[in-house]
Amino acid sequence: MSNVTSSFEEISKIEQAALQKVSQAQSTKELYDFKVEFLGKNGSFSGLMKFMKDLSPEDKPKFGQRVNEAKNRLEEAFTAQNQKLAQKEISERLAQEKIDVTLPGVTRSKGSPHPITMVIDEIVQILSRVGYSVRLGPLIEKDFYNFEALNVPEDHPARDMQDTFYIDKTHVLRTQTSPIQIRTMQAEKPPLRVVGPGSVFRCDSDISHAPQFHQIEGLCIDKKVSMSELKATLTYFTREFFGNTDIKTRLRPSFFPFTEPSAEFDSQCPFCSGKGCRMCKQSGWIELGGCGLVHPNVLRAAGLNPDEWQGFAFGFGIERMAIIKYGVEDIRLFAQNDIRFLEQFL
Repeated sequence: MSNVTSSFEEISKIEQAALQKVSQAQSTKELYDFKVEFLGKNGSFSGLMKFMKDLSPEDKPKFGQRVNEAKNRLEEAFTAQNQKLAQKEISERLAQEKIDVTLPGVTRSKGSPHPITMVIDEIVQILSRVGYSVRLGPLIEKDFYNFEALNVPEDHPARDMQDTFYIDKTHVLRTQTSPIQIRTMQAEKPPLRVVGPGSVFRCDSDISHAPQFHQIEGLCIDKKVSMSELKATLTYFTREFFGNTDIKTRLRPSFFPFTEPSAEFDSQCPFCSGKGCRMCKQSGWIELGGCGLVHPNVLRAAGLNPDEWQGFAFGFGIERMAIIKYGVEDIRLFAQNDIRFLEQFL
């Protein structure tokens, strides 16, 4: 038998074996293994090239053509069988993965505003009803706005009351939102009624203090204002915030360098209505914040004439207000992002 005849017979033999295995394949994986076996780089058809060296120059093209024709037929057979098996596997998988449309859907956790955000929004909404609008300021503040313009010069003992994060000699992480008052008075013409919420920073951390917390400042500038107007504003706010029109308020004399006279602002305990409980330490009263008439030196630093303009200011700690409103015991919970804590405010 000539070399040409034997080589052609070998092509037919391999082709028939491959077609038989293709038709018997039970899965796409098994079919792929057969394809590698016959058509892969080291497969049976690649091995046929060993016959080329024994063929005459005129027979080599015929042999190559025959090999390519066989490989093309096998490729078609593999493709057809692969589609058939793939469809079969999909049908079997779908039969096993039937969806019961009567089952309840997957429950997704719902996000919600942070309790600090909720308290800020509520305070702003209450005060907006009596003419106040929001102003903001930078977190990194110049020493002038954070201290000097607020009647706290470099050698003032009041600076010892605040542990400050200094960026450099002239910039600090603001220790209070009061600088917003100065910037507003410099930028806008009075009369003014503004509130300034935001983060503040102090070197302090325990169950009732945090190195980063939130405050909100209120400022009213007009031709003539008084402590009675200030107390009326705070009383209105307190009753709206706690949802109790009978709650009592009081002012206690205090000291702040940027107000004169100054006072601490208390409300009757909203939990026990003044009878005494754990939250108010049996006193019946809870301190909410500080307030007072704007000091003439502060007005001058902001570019206003204290003989023409007067004002009052007040401020609350947002975490403190949230603790009182929601009965939270540890201020550090607000910053820990524990979903078990936060989901209670959904």
